[in-house]
Amino acid sequence: MTTRSNNNDLGGKVSSSPLLASSSPVRQRLVTKDGHCALRPPPPPPGLWPWASAQAWLLALQDLWGSVVGLRWRWVLLAFCASFLAHWLLFACLWYLLAHLNGDLAVEDHDAPPEGHVVCVKYITSFTAAFSFSLETQLTIGYGTMYPSGDCPSAIALLAVQMLLGLMLEAFITGAFVAKIARPQKRAGTIQFSPKAVVGDHQGQPCLMFRASNLLHRPLVDVRVSAVLYEERDGQALHQTCLDFQVDRLGPHPCPFFIFPLTFYHPLDHHSPLFPALCEGSVNHFELVVFLSASQEGTGDACQKRTSYLRQEIQIDRRFVPAMGLDAQGRYAVSAQHFDTTHCMDPQGKECVVQINGDGSDRME
Repeated sequence: MTTRSNNNDLGGKVSSSPLLASSSPVRQRLVTKDGHCALRPPPPPPGLWPWASAQAWLLALQDLWGSVVGLRWRWVLLAFCASFLAHWLLFACLWYLLAHLNGDLAVEDHDAPPEGHVVCVKYITSFTAAFSFSLETQLTIGYGTMYPSGDCPSAIALLAVQMLLGLMLEAFITGAFVAKIARPQKRAGTIQFSPKAVVGDHQGQPCLMFRASNLLHRPLVDVRVSAVLYEERDGQALHQTCLDFQVDRLGPHPCPFFIFPLTFYHPLDHHSPLFPALCEGSVNHFELVVFLSASQEGTGDACQKRTSYLRQEIQIDRRFVPAMGLDAQGRYAVSAQHFDTTHCMDPQGKECVVQINGDGSDRME
């Protein structure tokens, strides 16, 4: 595989390199509109399926923490319940086995055992009692009826092992819950992209534009936007090229404050990788994946939201309608209905307004 890079004066660096080659004519999205990766690995050959499945489970166990945190809440709750239940059942079996090997199950009265016999755990006479004692030990309930004897070293050793493993399990599950609740990914879910991008004139220059909005009243800081263009070149080879976007005249500097809808621009000059496709009519298939990175003001945690735009999701000769306005009291207000609304000029020069719908259809107003 070869790699080439070139730097052009486009407000930043533009680099390009071949990524993969595909022989299939069917083109699917690499990244969905909500930012999830749509690329799936190919299925293993029929003869190697058990080995591939075992290898996948082994890789998941190597990153057990990431696998648990990345699960949906329903599976996290199921894993929480199943892990504790399995722990209680395991040690219930061990306590029952200890009572069986020590002969405690044959003792009719644990308050008056035969002479010379030491009862390891009082009143474990069945598996139900063993499970109850395992539950009391793990949760430190301590009803006082069943308790281990200090003259039985095996019971003390098993008690120590259960407490150590139980504390480790509780620490892992508690940490997973906290990490999942505090994930910056949830904050990124409050960032919304316009369903379509537009190409229009901005400050006397044709630009590719899309809009992003912060749905919460809590501002985001240090907002940076970048994009990767995946384009078919050299037959079916899929290349990736970096693009830079900016807000107004901030240039390459990050936007320090994100509380109202922002429109990001990419100049479509002759150095732009999108110039052949959007300005010269190139028929090469491409997908533009946009990344928005920001920091939370209160915690400083970084979050990232991404989306993608196909050729049919980029509209030509249009501009976004301003989403900010003044109310009757002279205060700035955000118009949610104008977030994804564009206006254009028809061939007769008459201005029209187009509402971009999420399903890809346009409604003229």
